[in-house]
Amino acid sequence: MAKESFIRNRMKSVLYAARGAWYLIRTESSIQVQVGISILVTAAGFYFNISTAEWIFQFLAIGVVMGVEGVNTAVEKLSDYIQPEQDPFIGMVKDISAGAVLMTSIAASIVGLIIYLPKIF
Repeated sequence: MAKESFIRNRMKSVLYAARGAWYLIRTESSIQVQVGISILVTAAGFYFNISTAEWIFQFLAIGVVMGVEGVNTAVEKLSDYIQPEQDPFIGMVKDISAGAVLMTSIAASIVGLIIYLPKIF
């Protein structure tokens, strides 16, 4: 069997990742909310003509929240697959995963406030 090239393997990996991202956007309401918020703050960035550094912080905040939200969804799906019944340990694992999303969302919100409050007031 011939070994696939490095480039072909990377292309497959990107396609699998894109499929996973599309699945998240189509099926997970929390990601859909995050996409909506991302569109709004991106529009606000253009409206308020934010600086390059502000764009960087804004997109990093968006990326971190969406990335952690995706990992949280994966943890929840895997937990449900491993233990479909109510289980206190699985519940704790899911709560911890959701807590990580909450912490990154709070941090991202603070970044947004730092960027936009001075421009509004």
